[in-house]
Amino acid sequence: MTELVPLLKTEKLTMNFGGVVANDSVDFNLGEMELRCLIGPNGAGKSTFFKMLTGQITPSSGTIAFRGRSIAGLPSHEIARTGLGIKTQIPNVFNGLSVRENIWLSARRKNTPRMANLVVDEILERVRLTEKQSAIVGQLSHGQRQWVEIGTVLAGDPELLLLDEPAAGMTDKETERTAEIIREINEARAIIVVEHDMEFIKMIARTVTVFHQGRIMMEDTLKNVLADARVRDVYLGKKVVVS
Repeated sequence: MTELVPLLKTEKLTMNFGGVVANDSVDFNLGEMELRCLIGPNGAGKSTFFKMLTGQITPSSGTIAFRGRSIAGLPSHEIARTGLGIKTQIPNVFNGLSVRENIWLSARRKNTPRMANLVVDEILERVRLTEKQSAIVGQLSHGQRQWVEIGTVLAGDPELLLLDEPAAGMTDKETERTAEIIREINEARAIIVVEHDMEFIKMIARTVTVFHQGRIMMEDTLKNVLADARVRDVYLGKKVVVS
């Protein structure tokens, strides 16, 4: 029987900053169409792990494979070409252009002008910005600007979407809408979300990976993770409410 190749796989992935080990031999597997949330206290190593996956930093040792192809150490733009869509914490958008223009520029890289317009129409509806498509991005709310960037990433048609704290700084209403958007995106592609906000995690999570002291402490369903005494002890240094 042929063993299924994970969509994304790391083996013994390690990152040292001088004498500090930020990630220590991390083994991680992500399947097709999976939605995985990465959580953990500050300094646990999840952000460093994300930066290695996205090419922002080069691992000290270990491997990263996407569909069996090694991507460890590649620059971010080359990683994006392999099928990974990257959304960083700070929106990376053209503030002087309209919502539609931002997404169109991304869609045009892979499509004819006519097809790019069709792609933009679909994405505007997906990220709830059809009515704001003519608005200048720099004049939008923080949450709306985050959705614009998600839209530009989707326009590149990635197989895997990597989101770094997508709900950071959002209002409660924006957070709920972002959760809806992510759940809908997951119907067509895999997603990894790095997030601090446990209430937001509860809105979207299926499988959760818990980082602690540079290693994976636990991987399980959200319910089992929240019920684990170790997680409650270490996660952000405060009690995690199980509901």
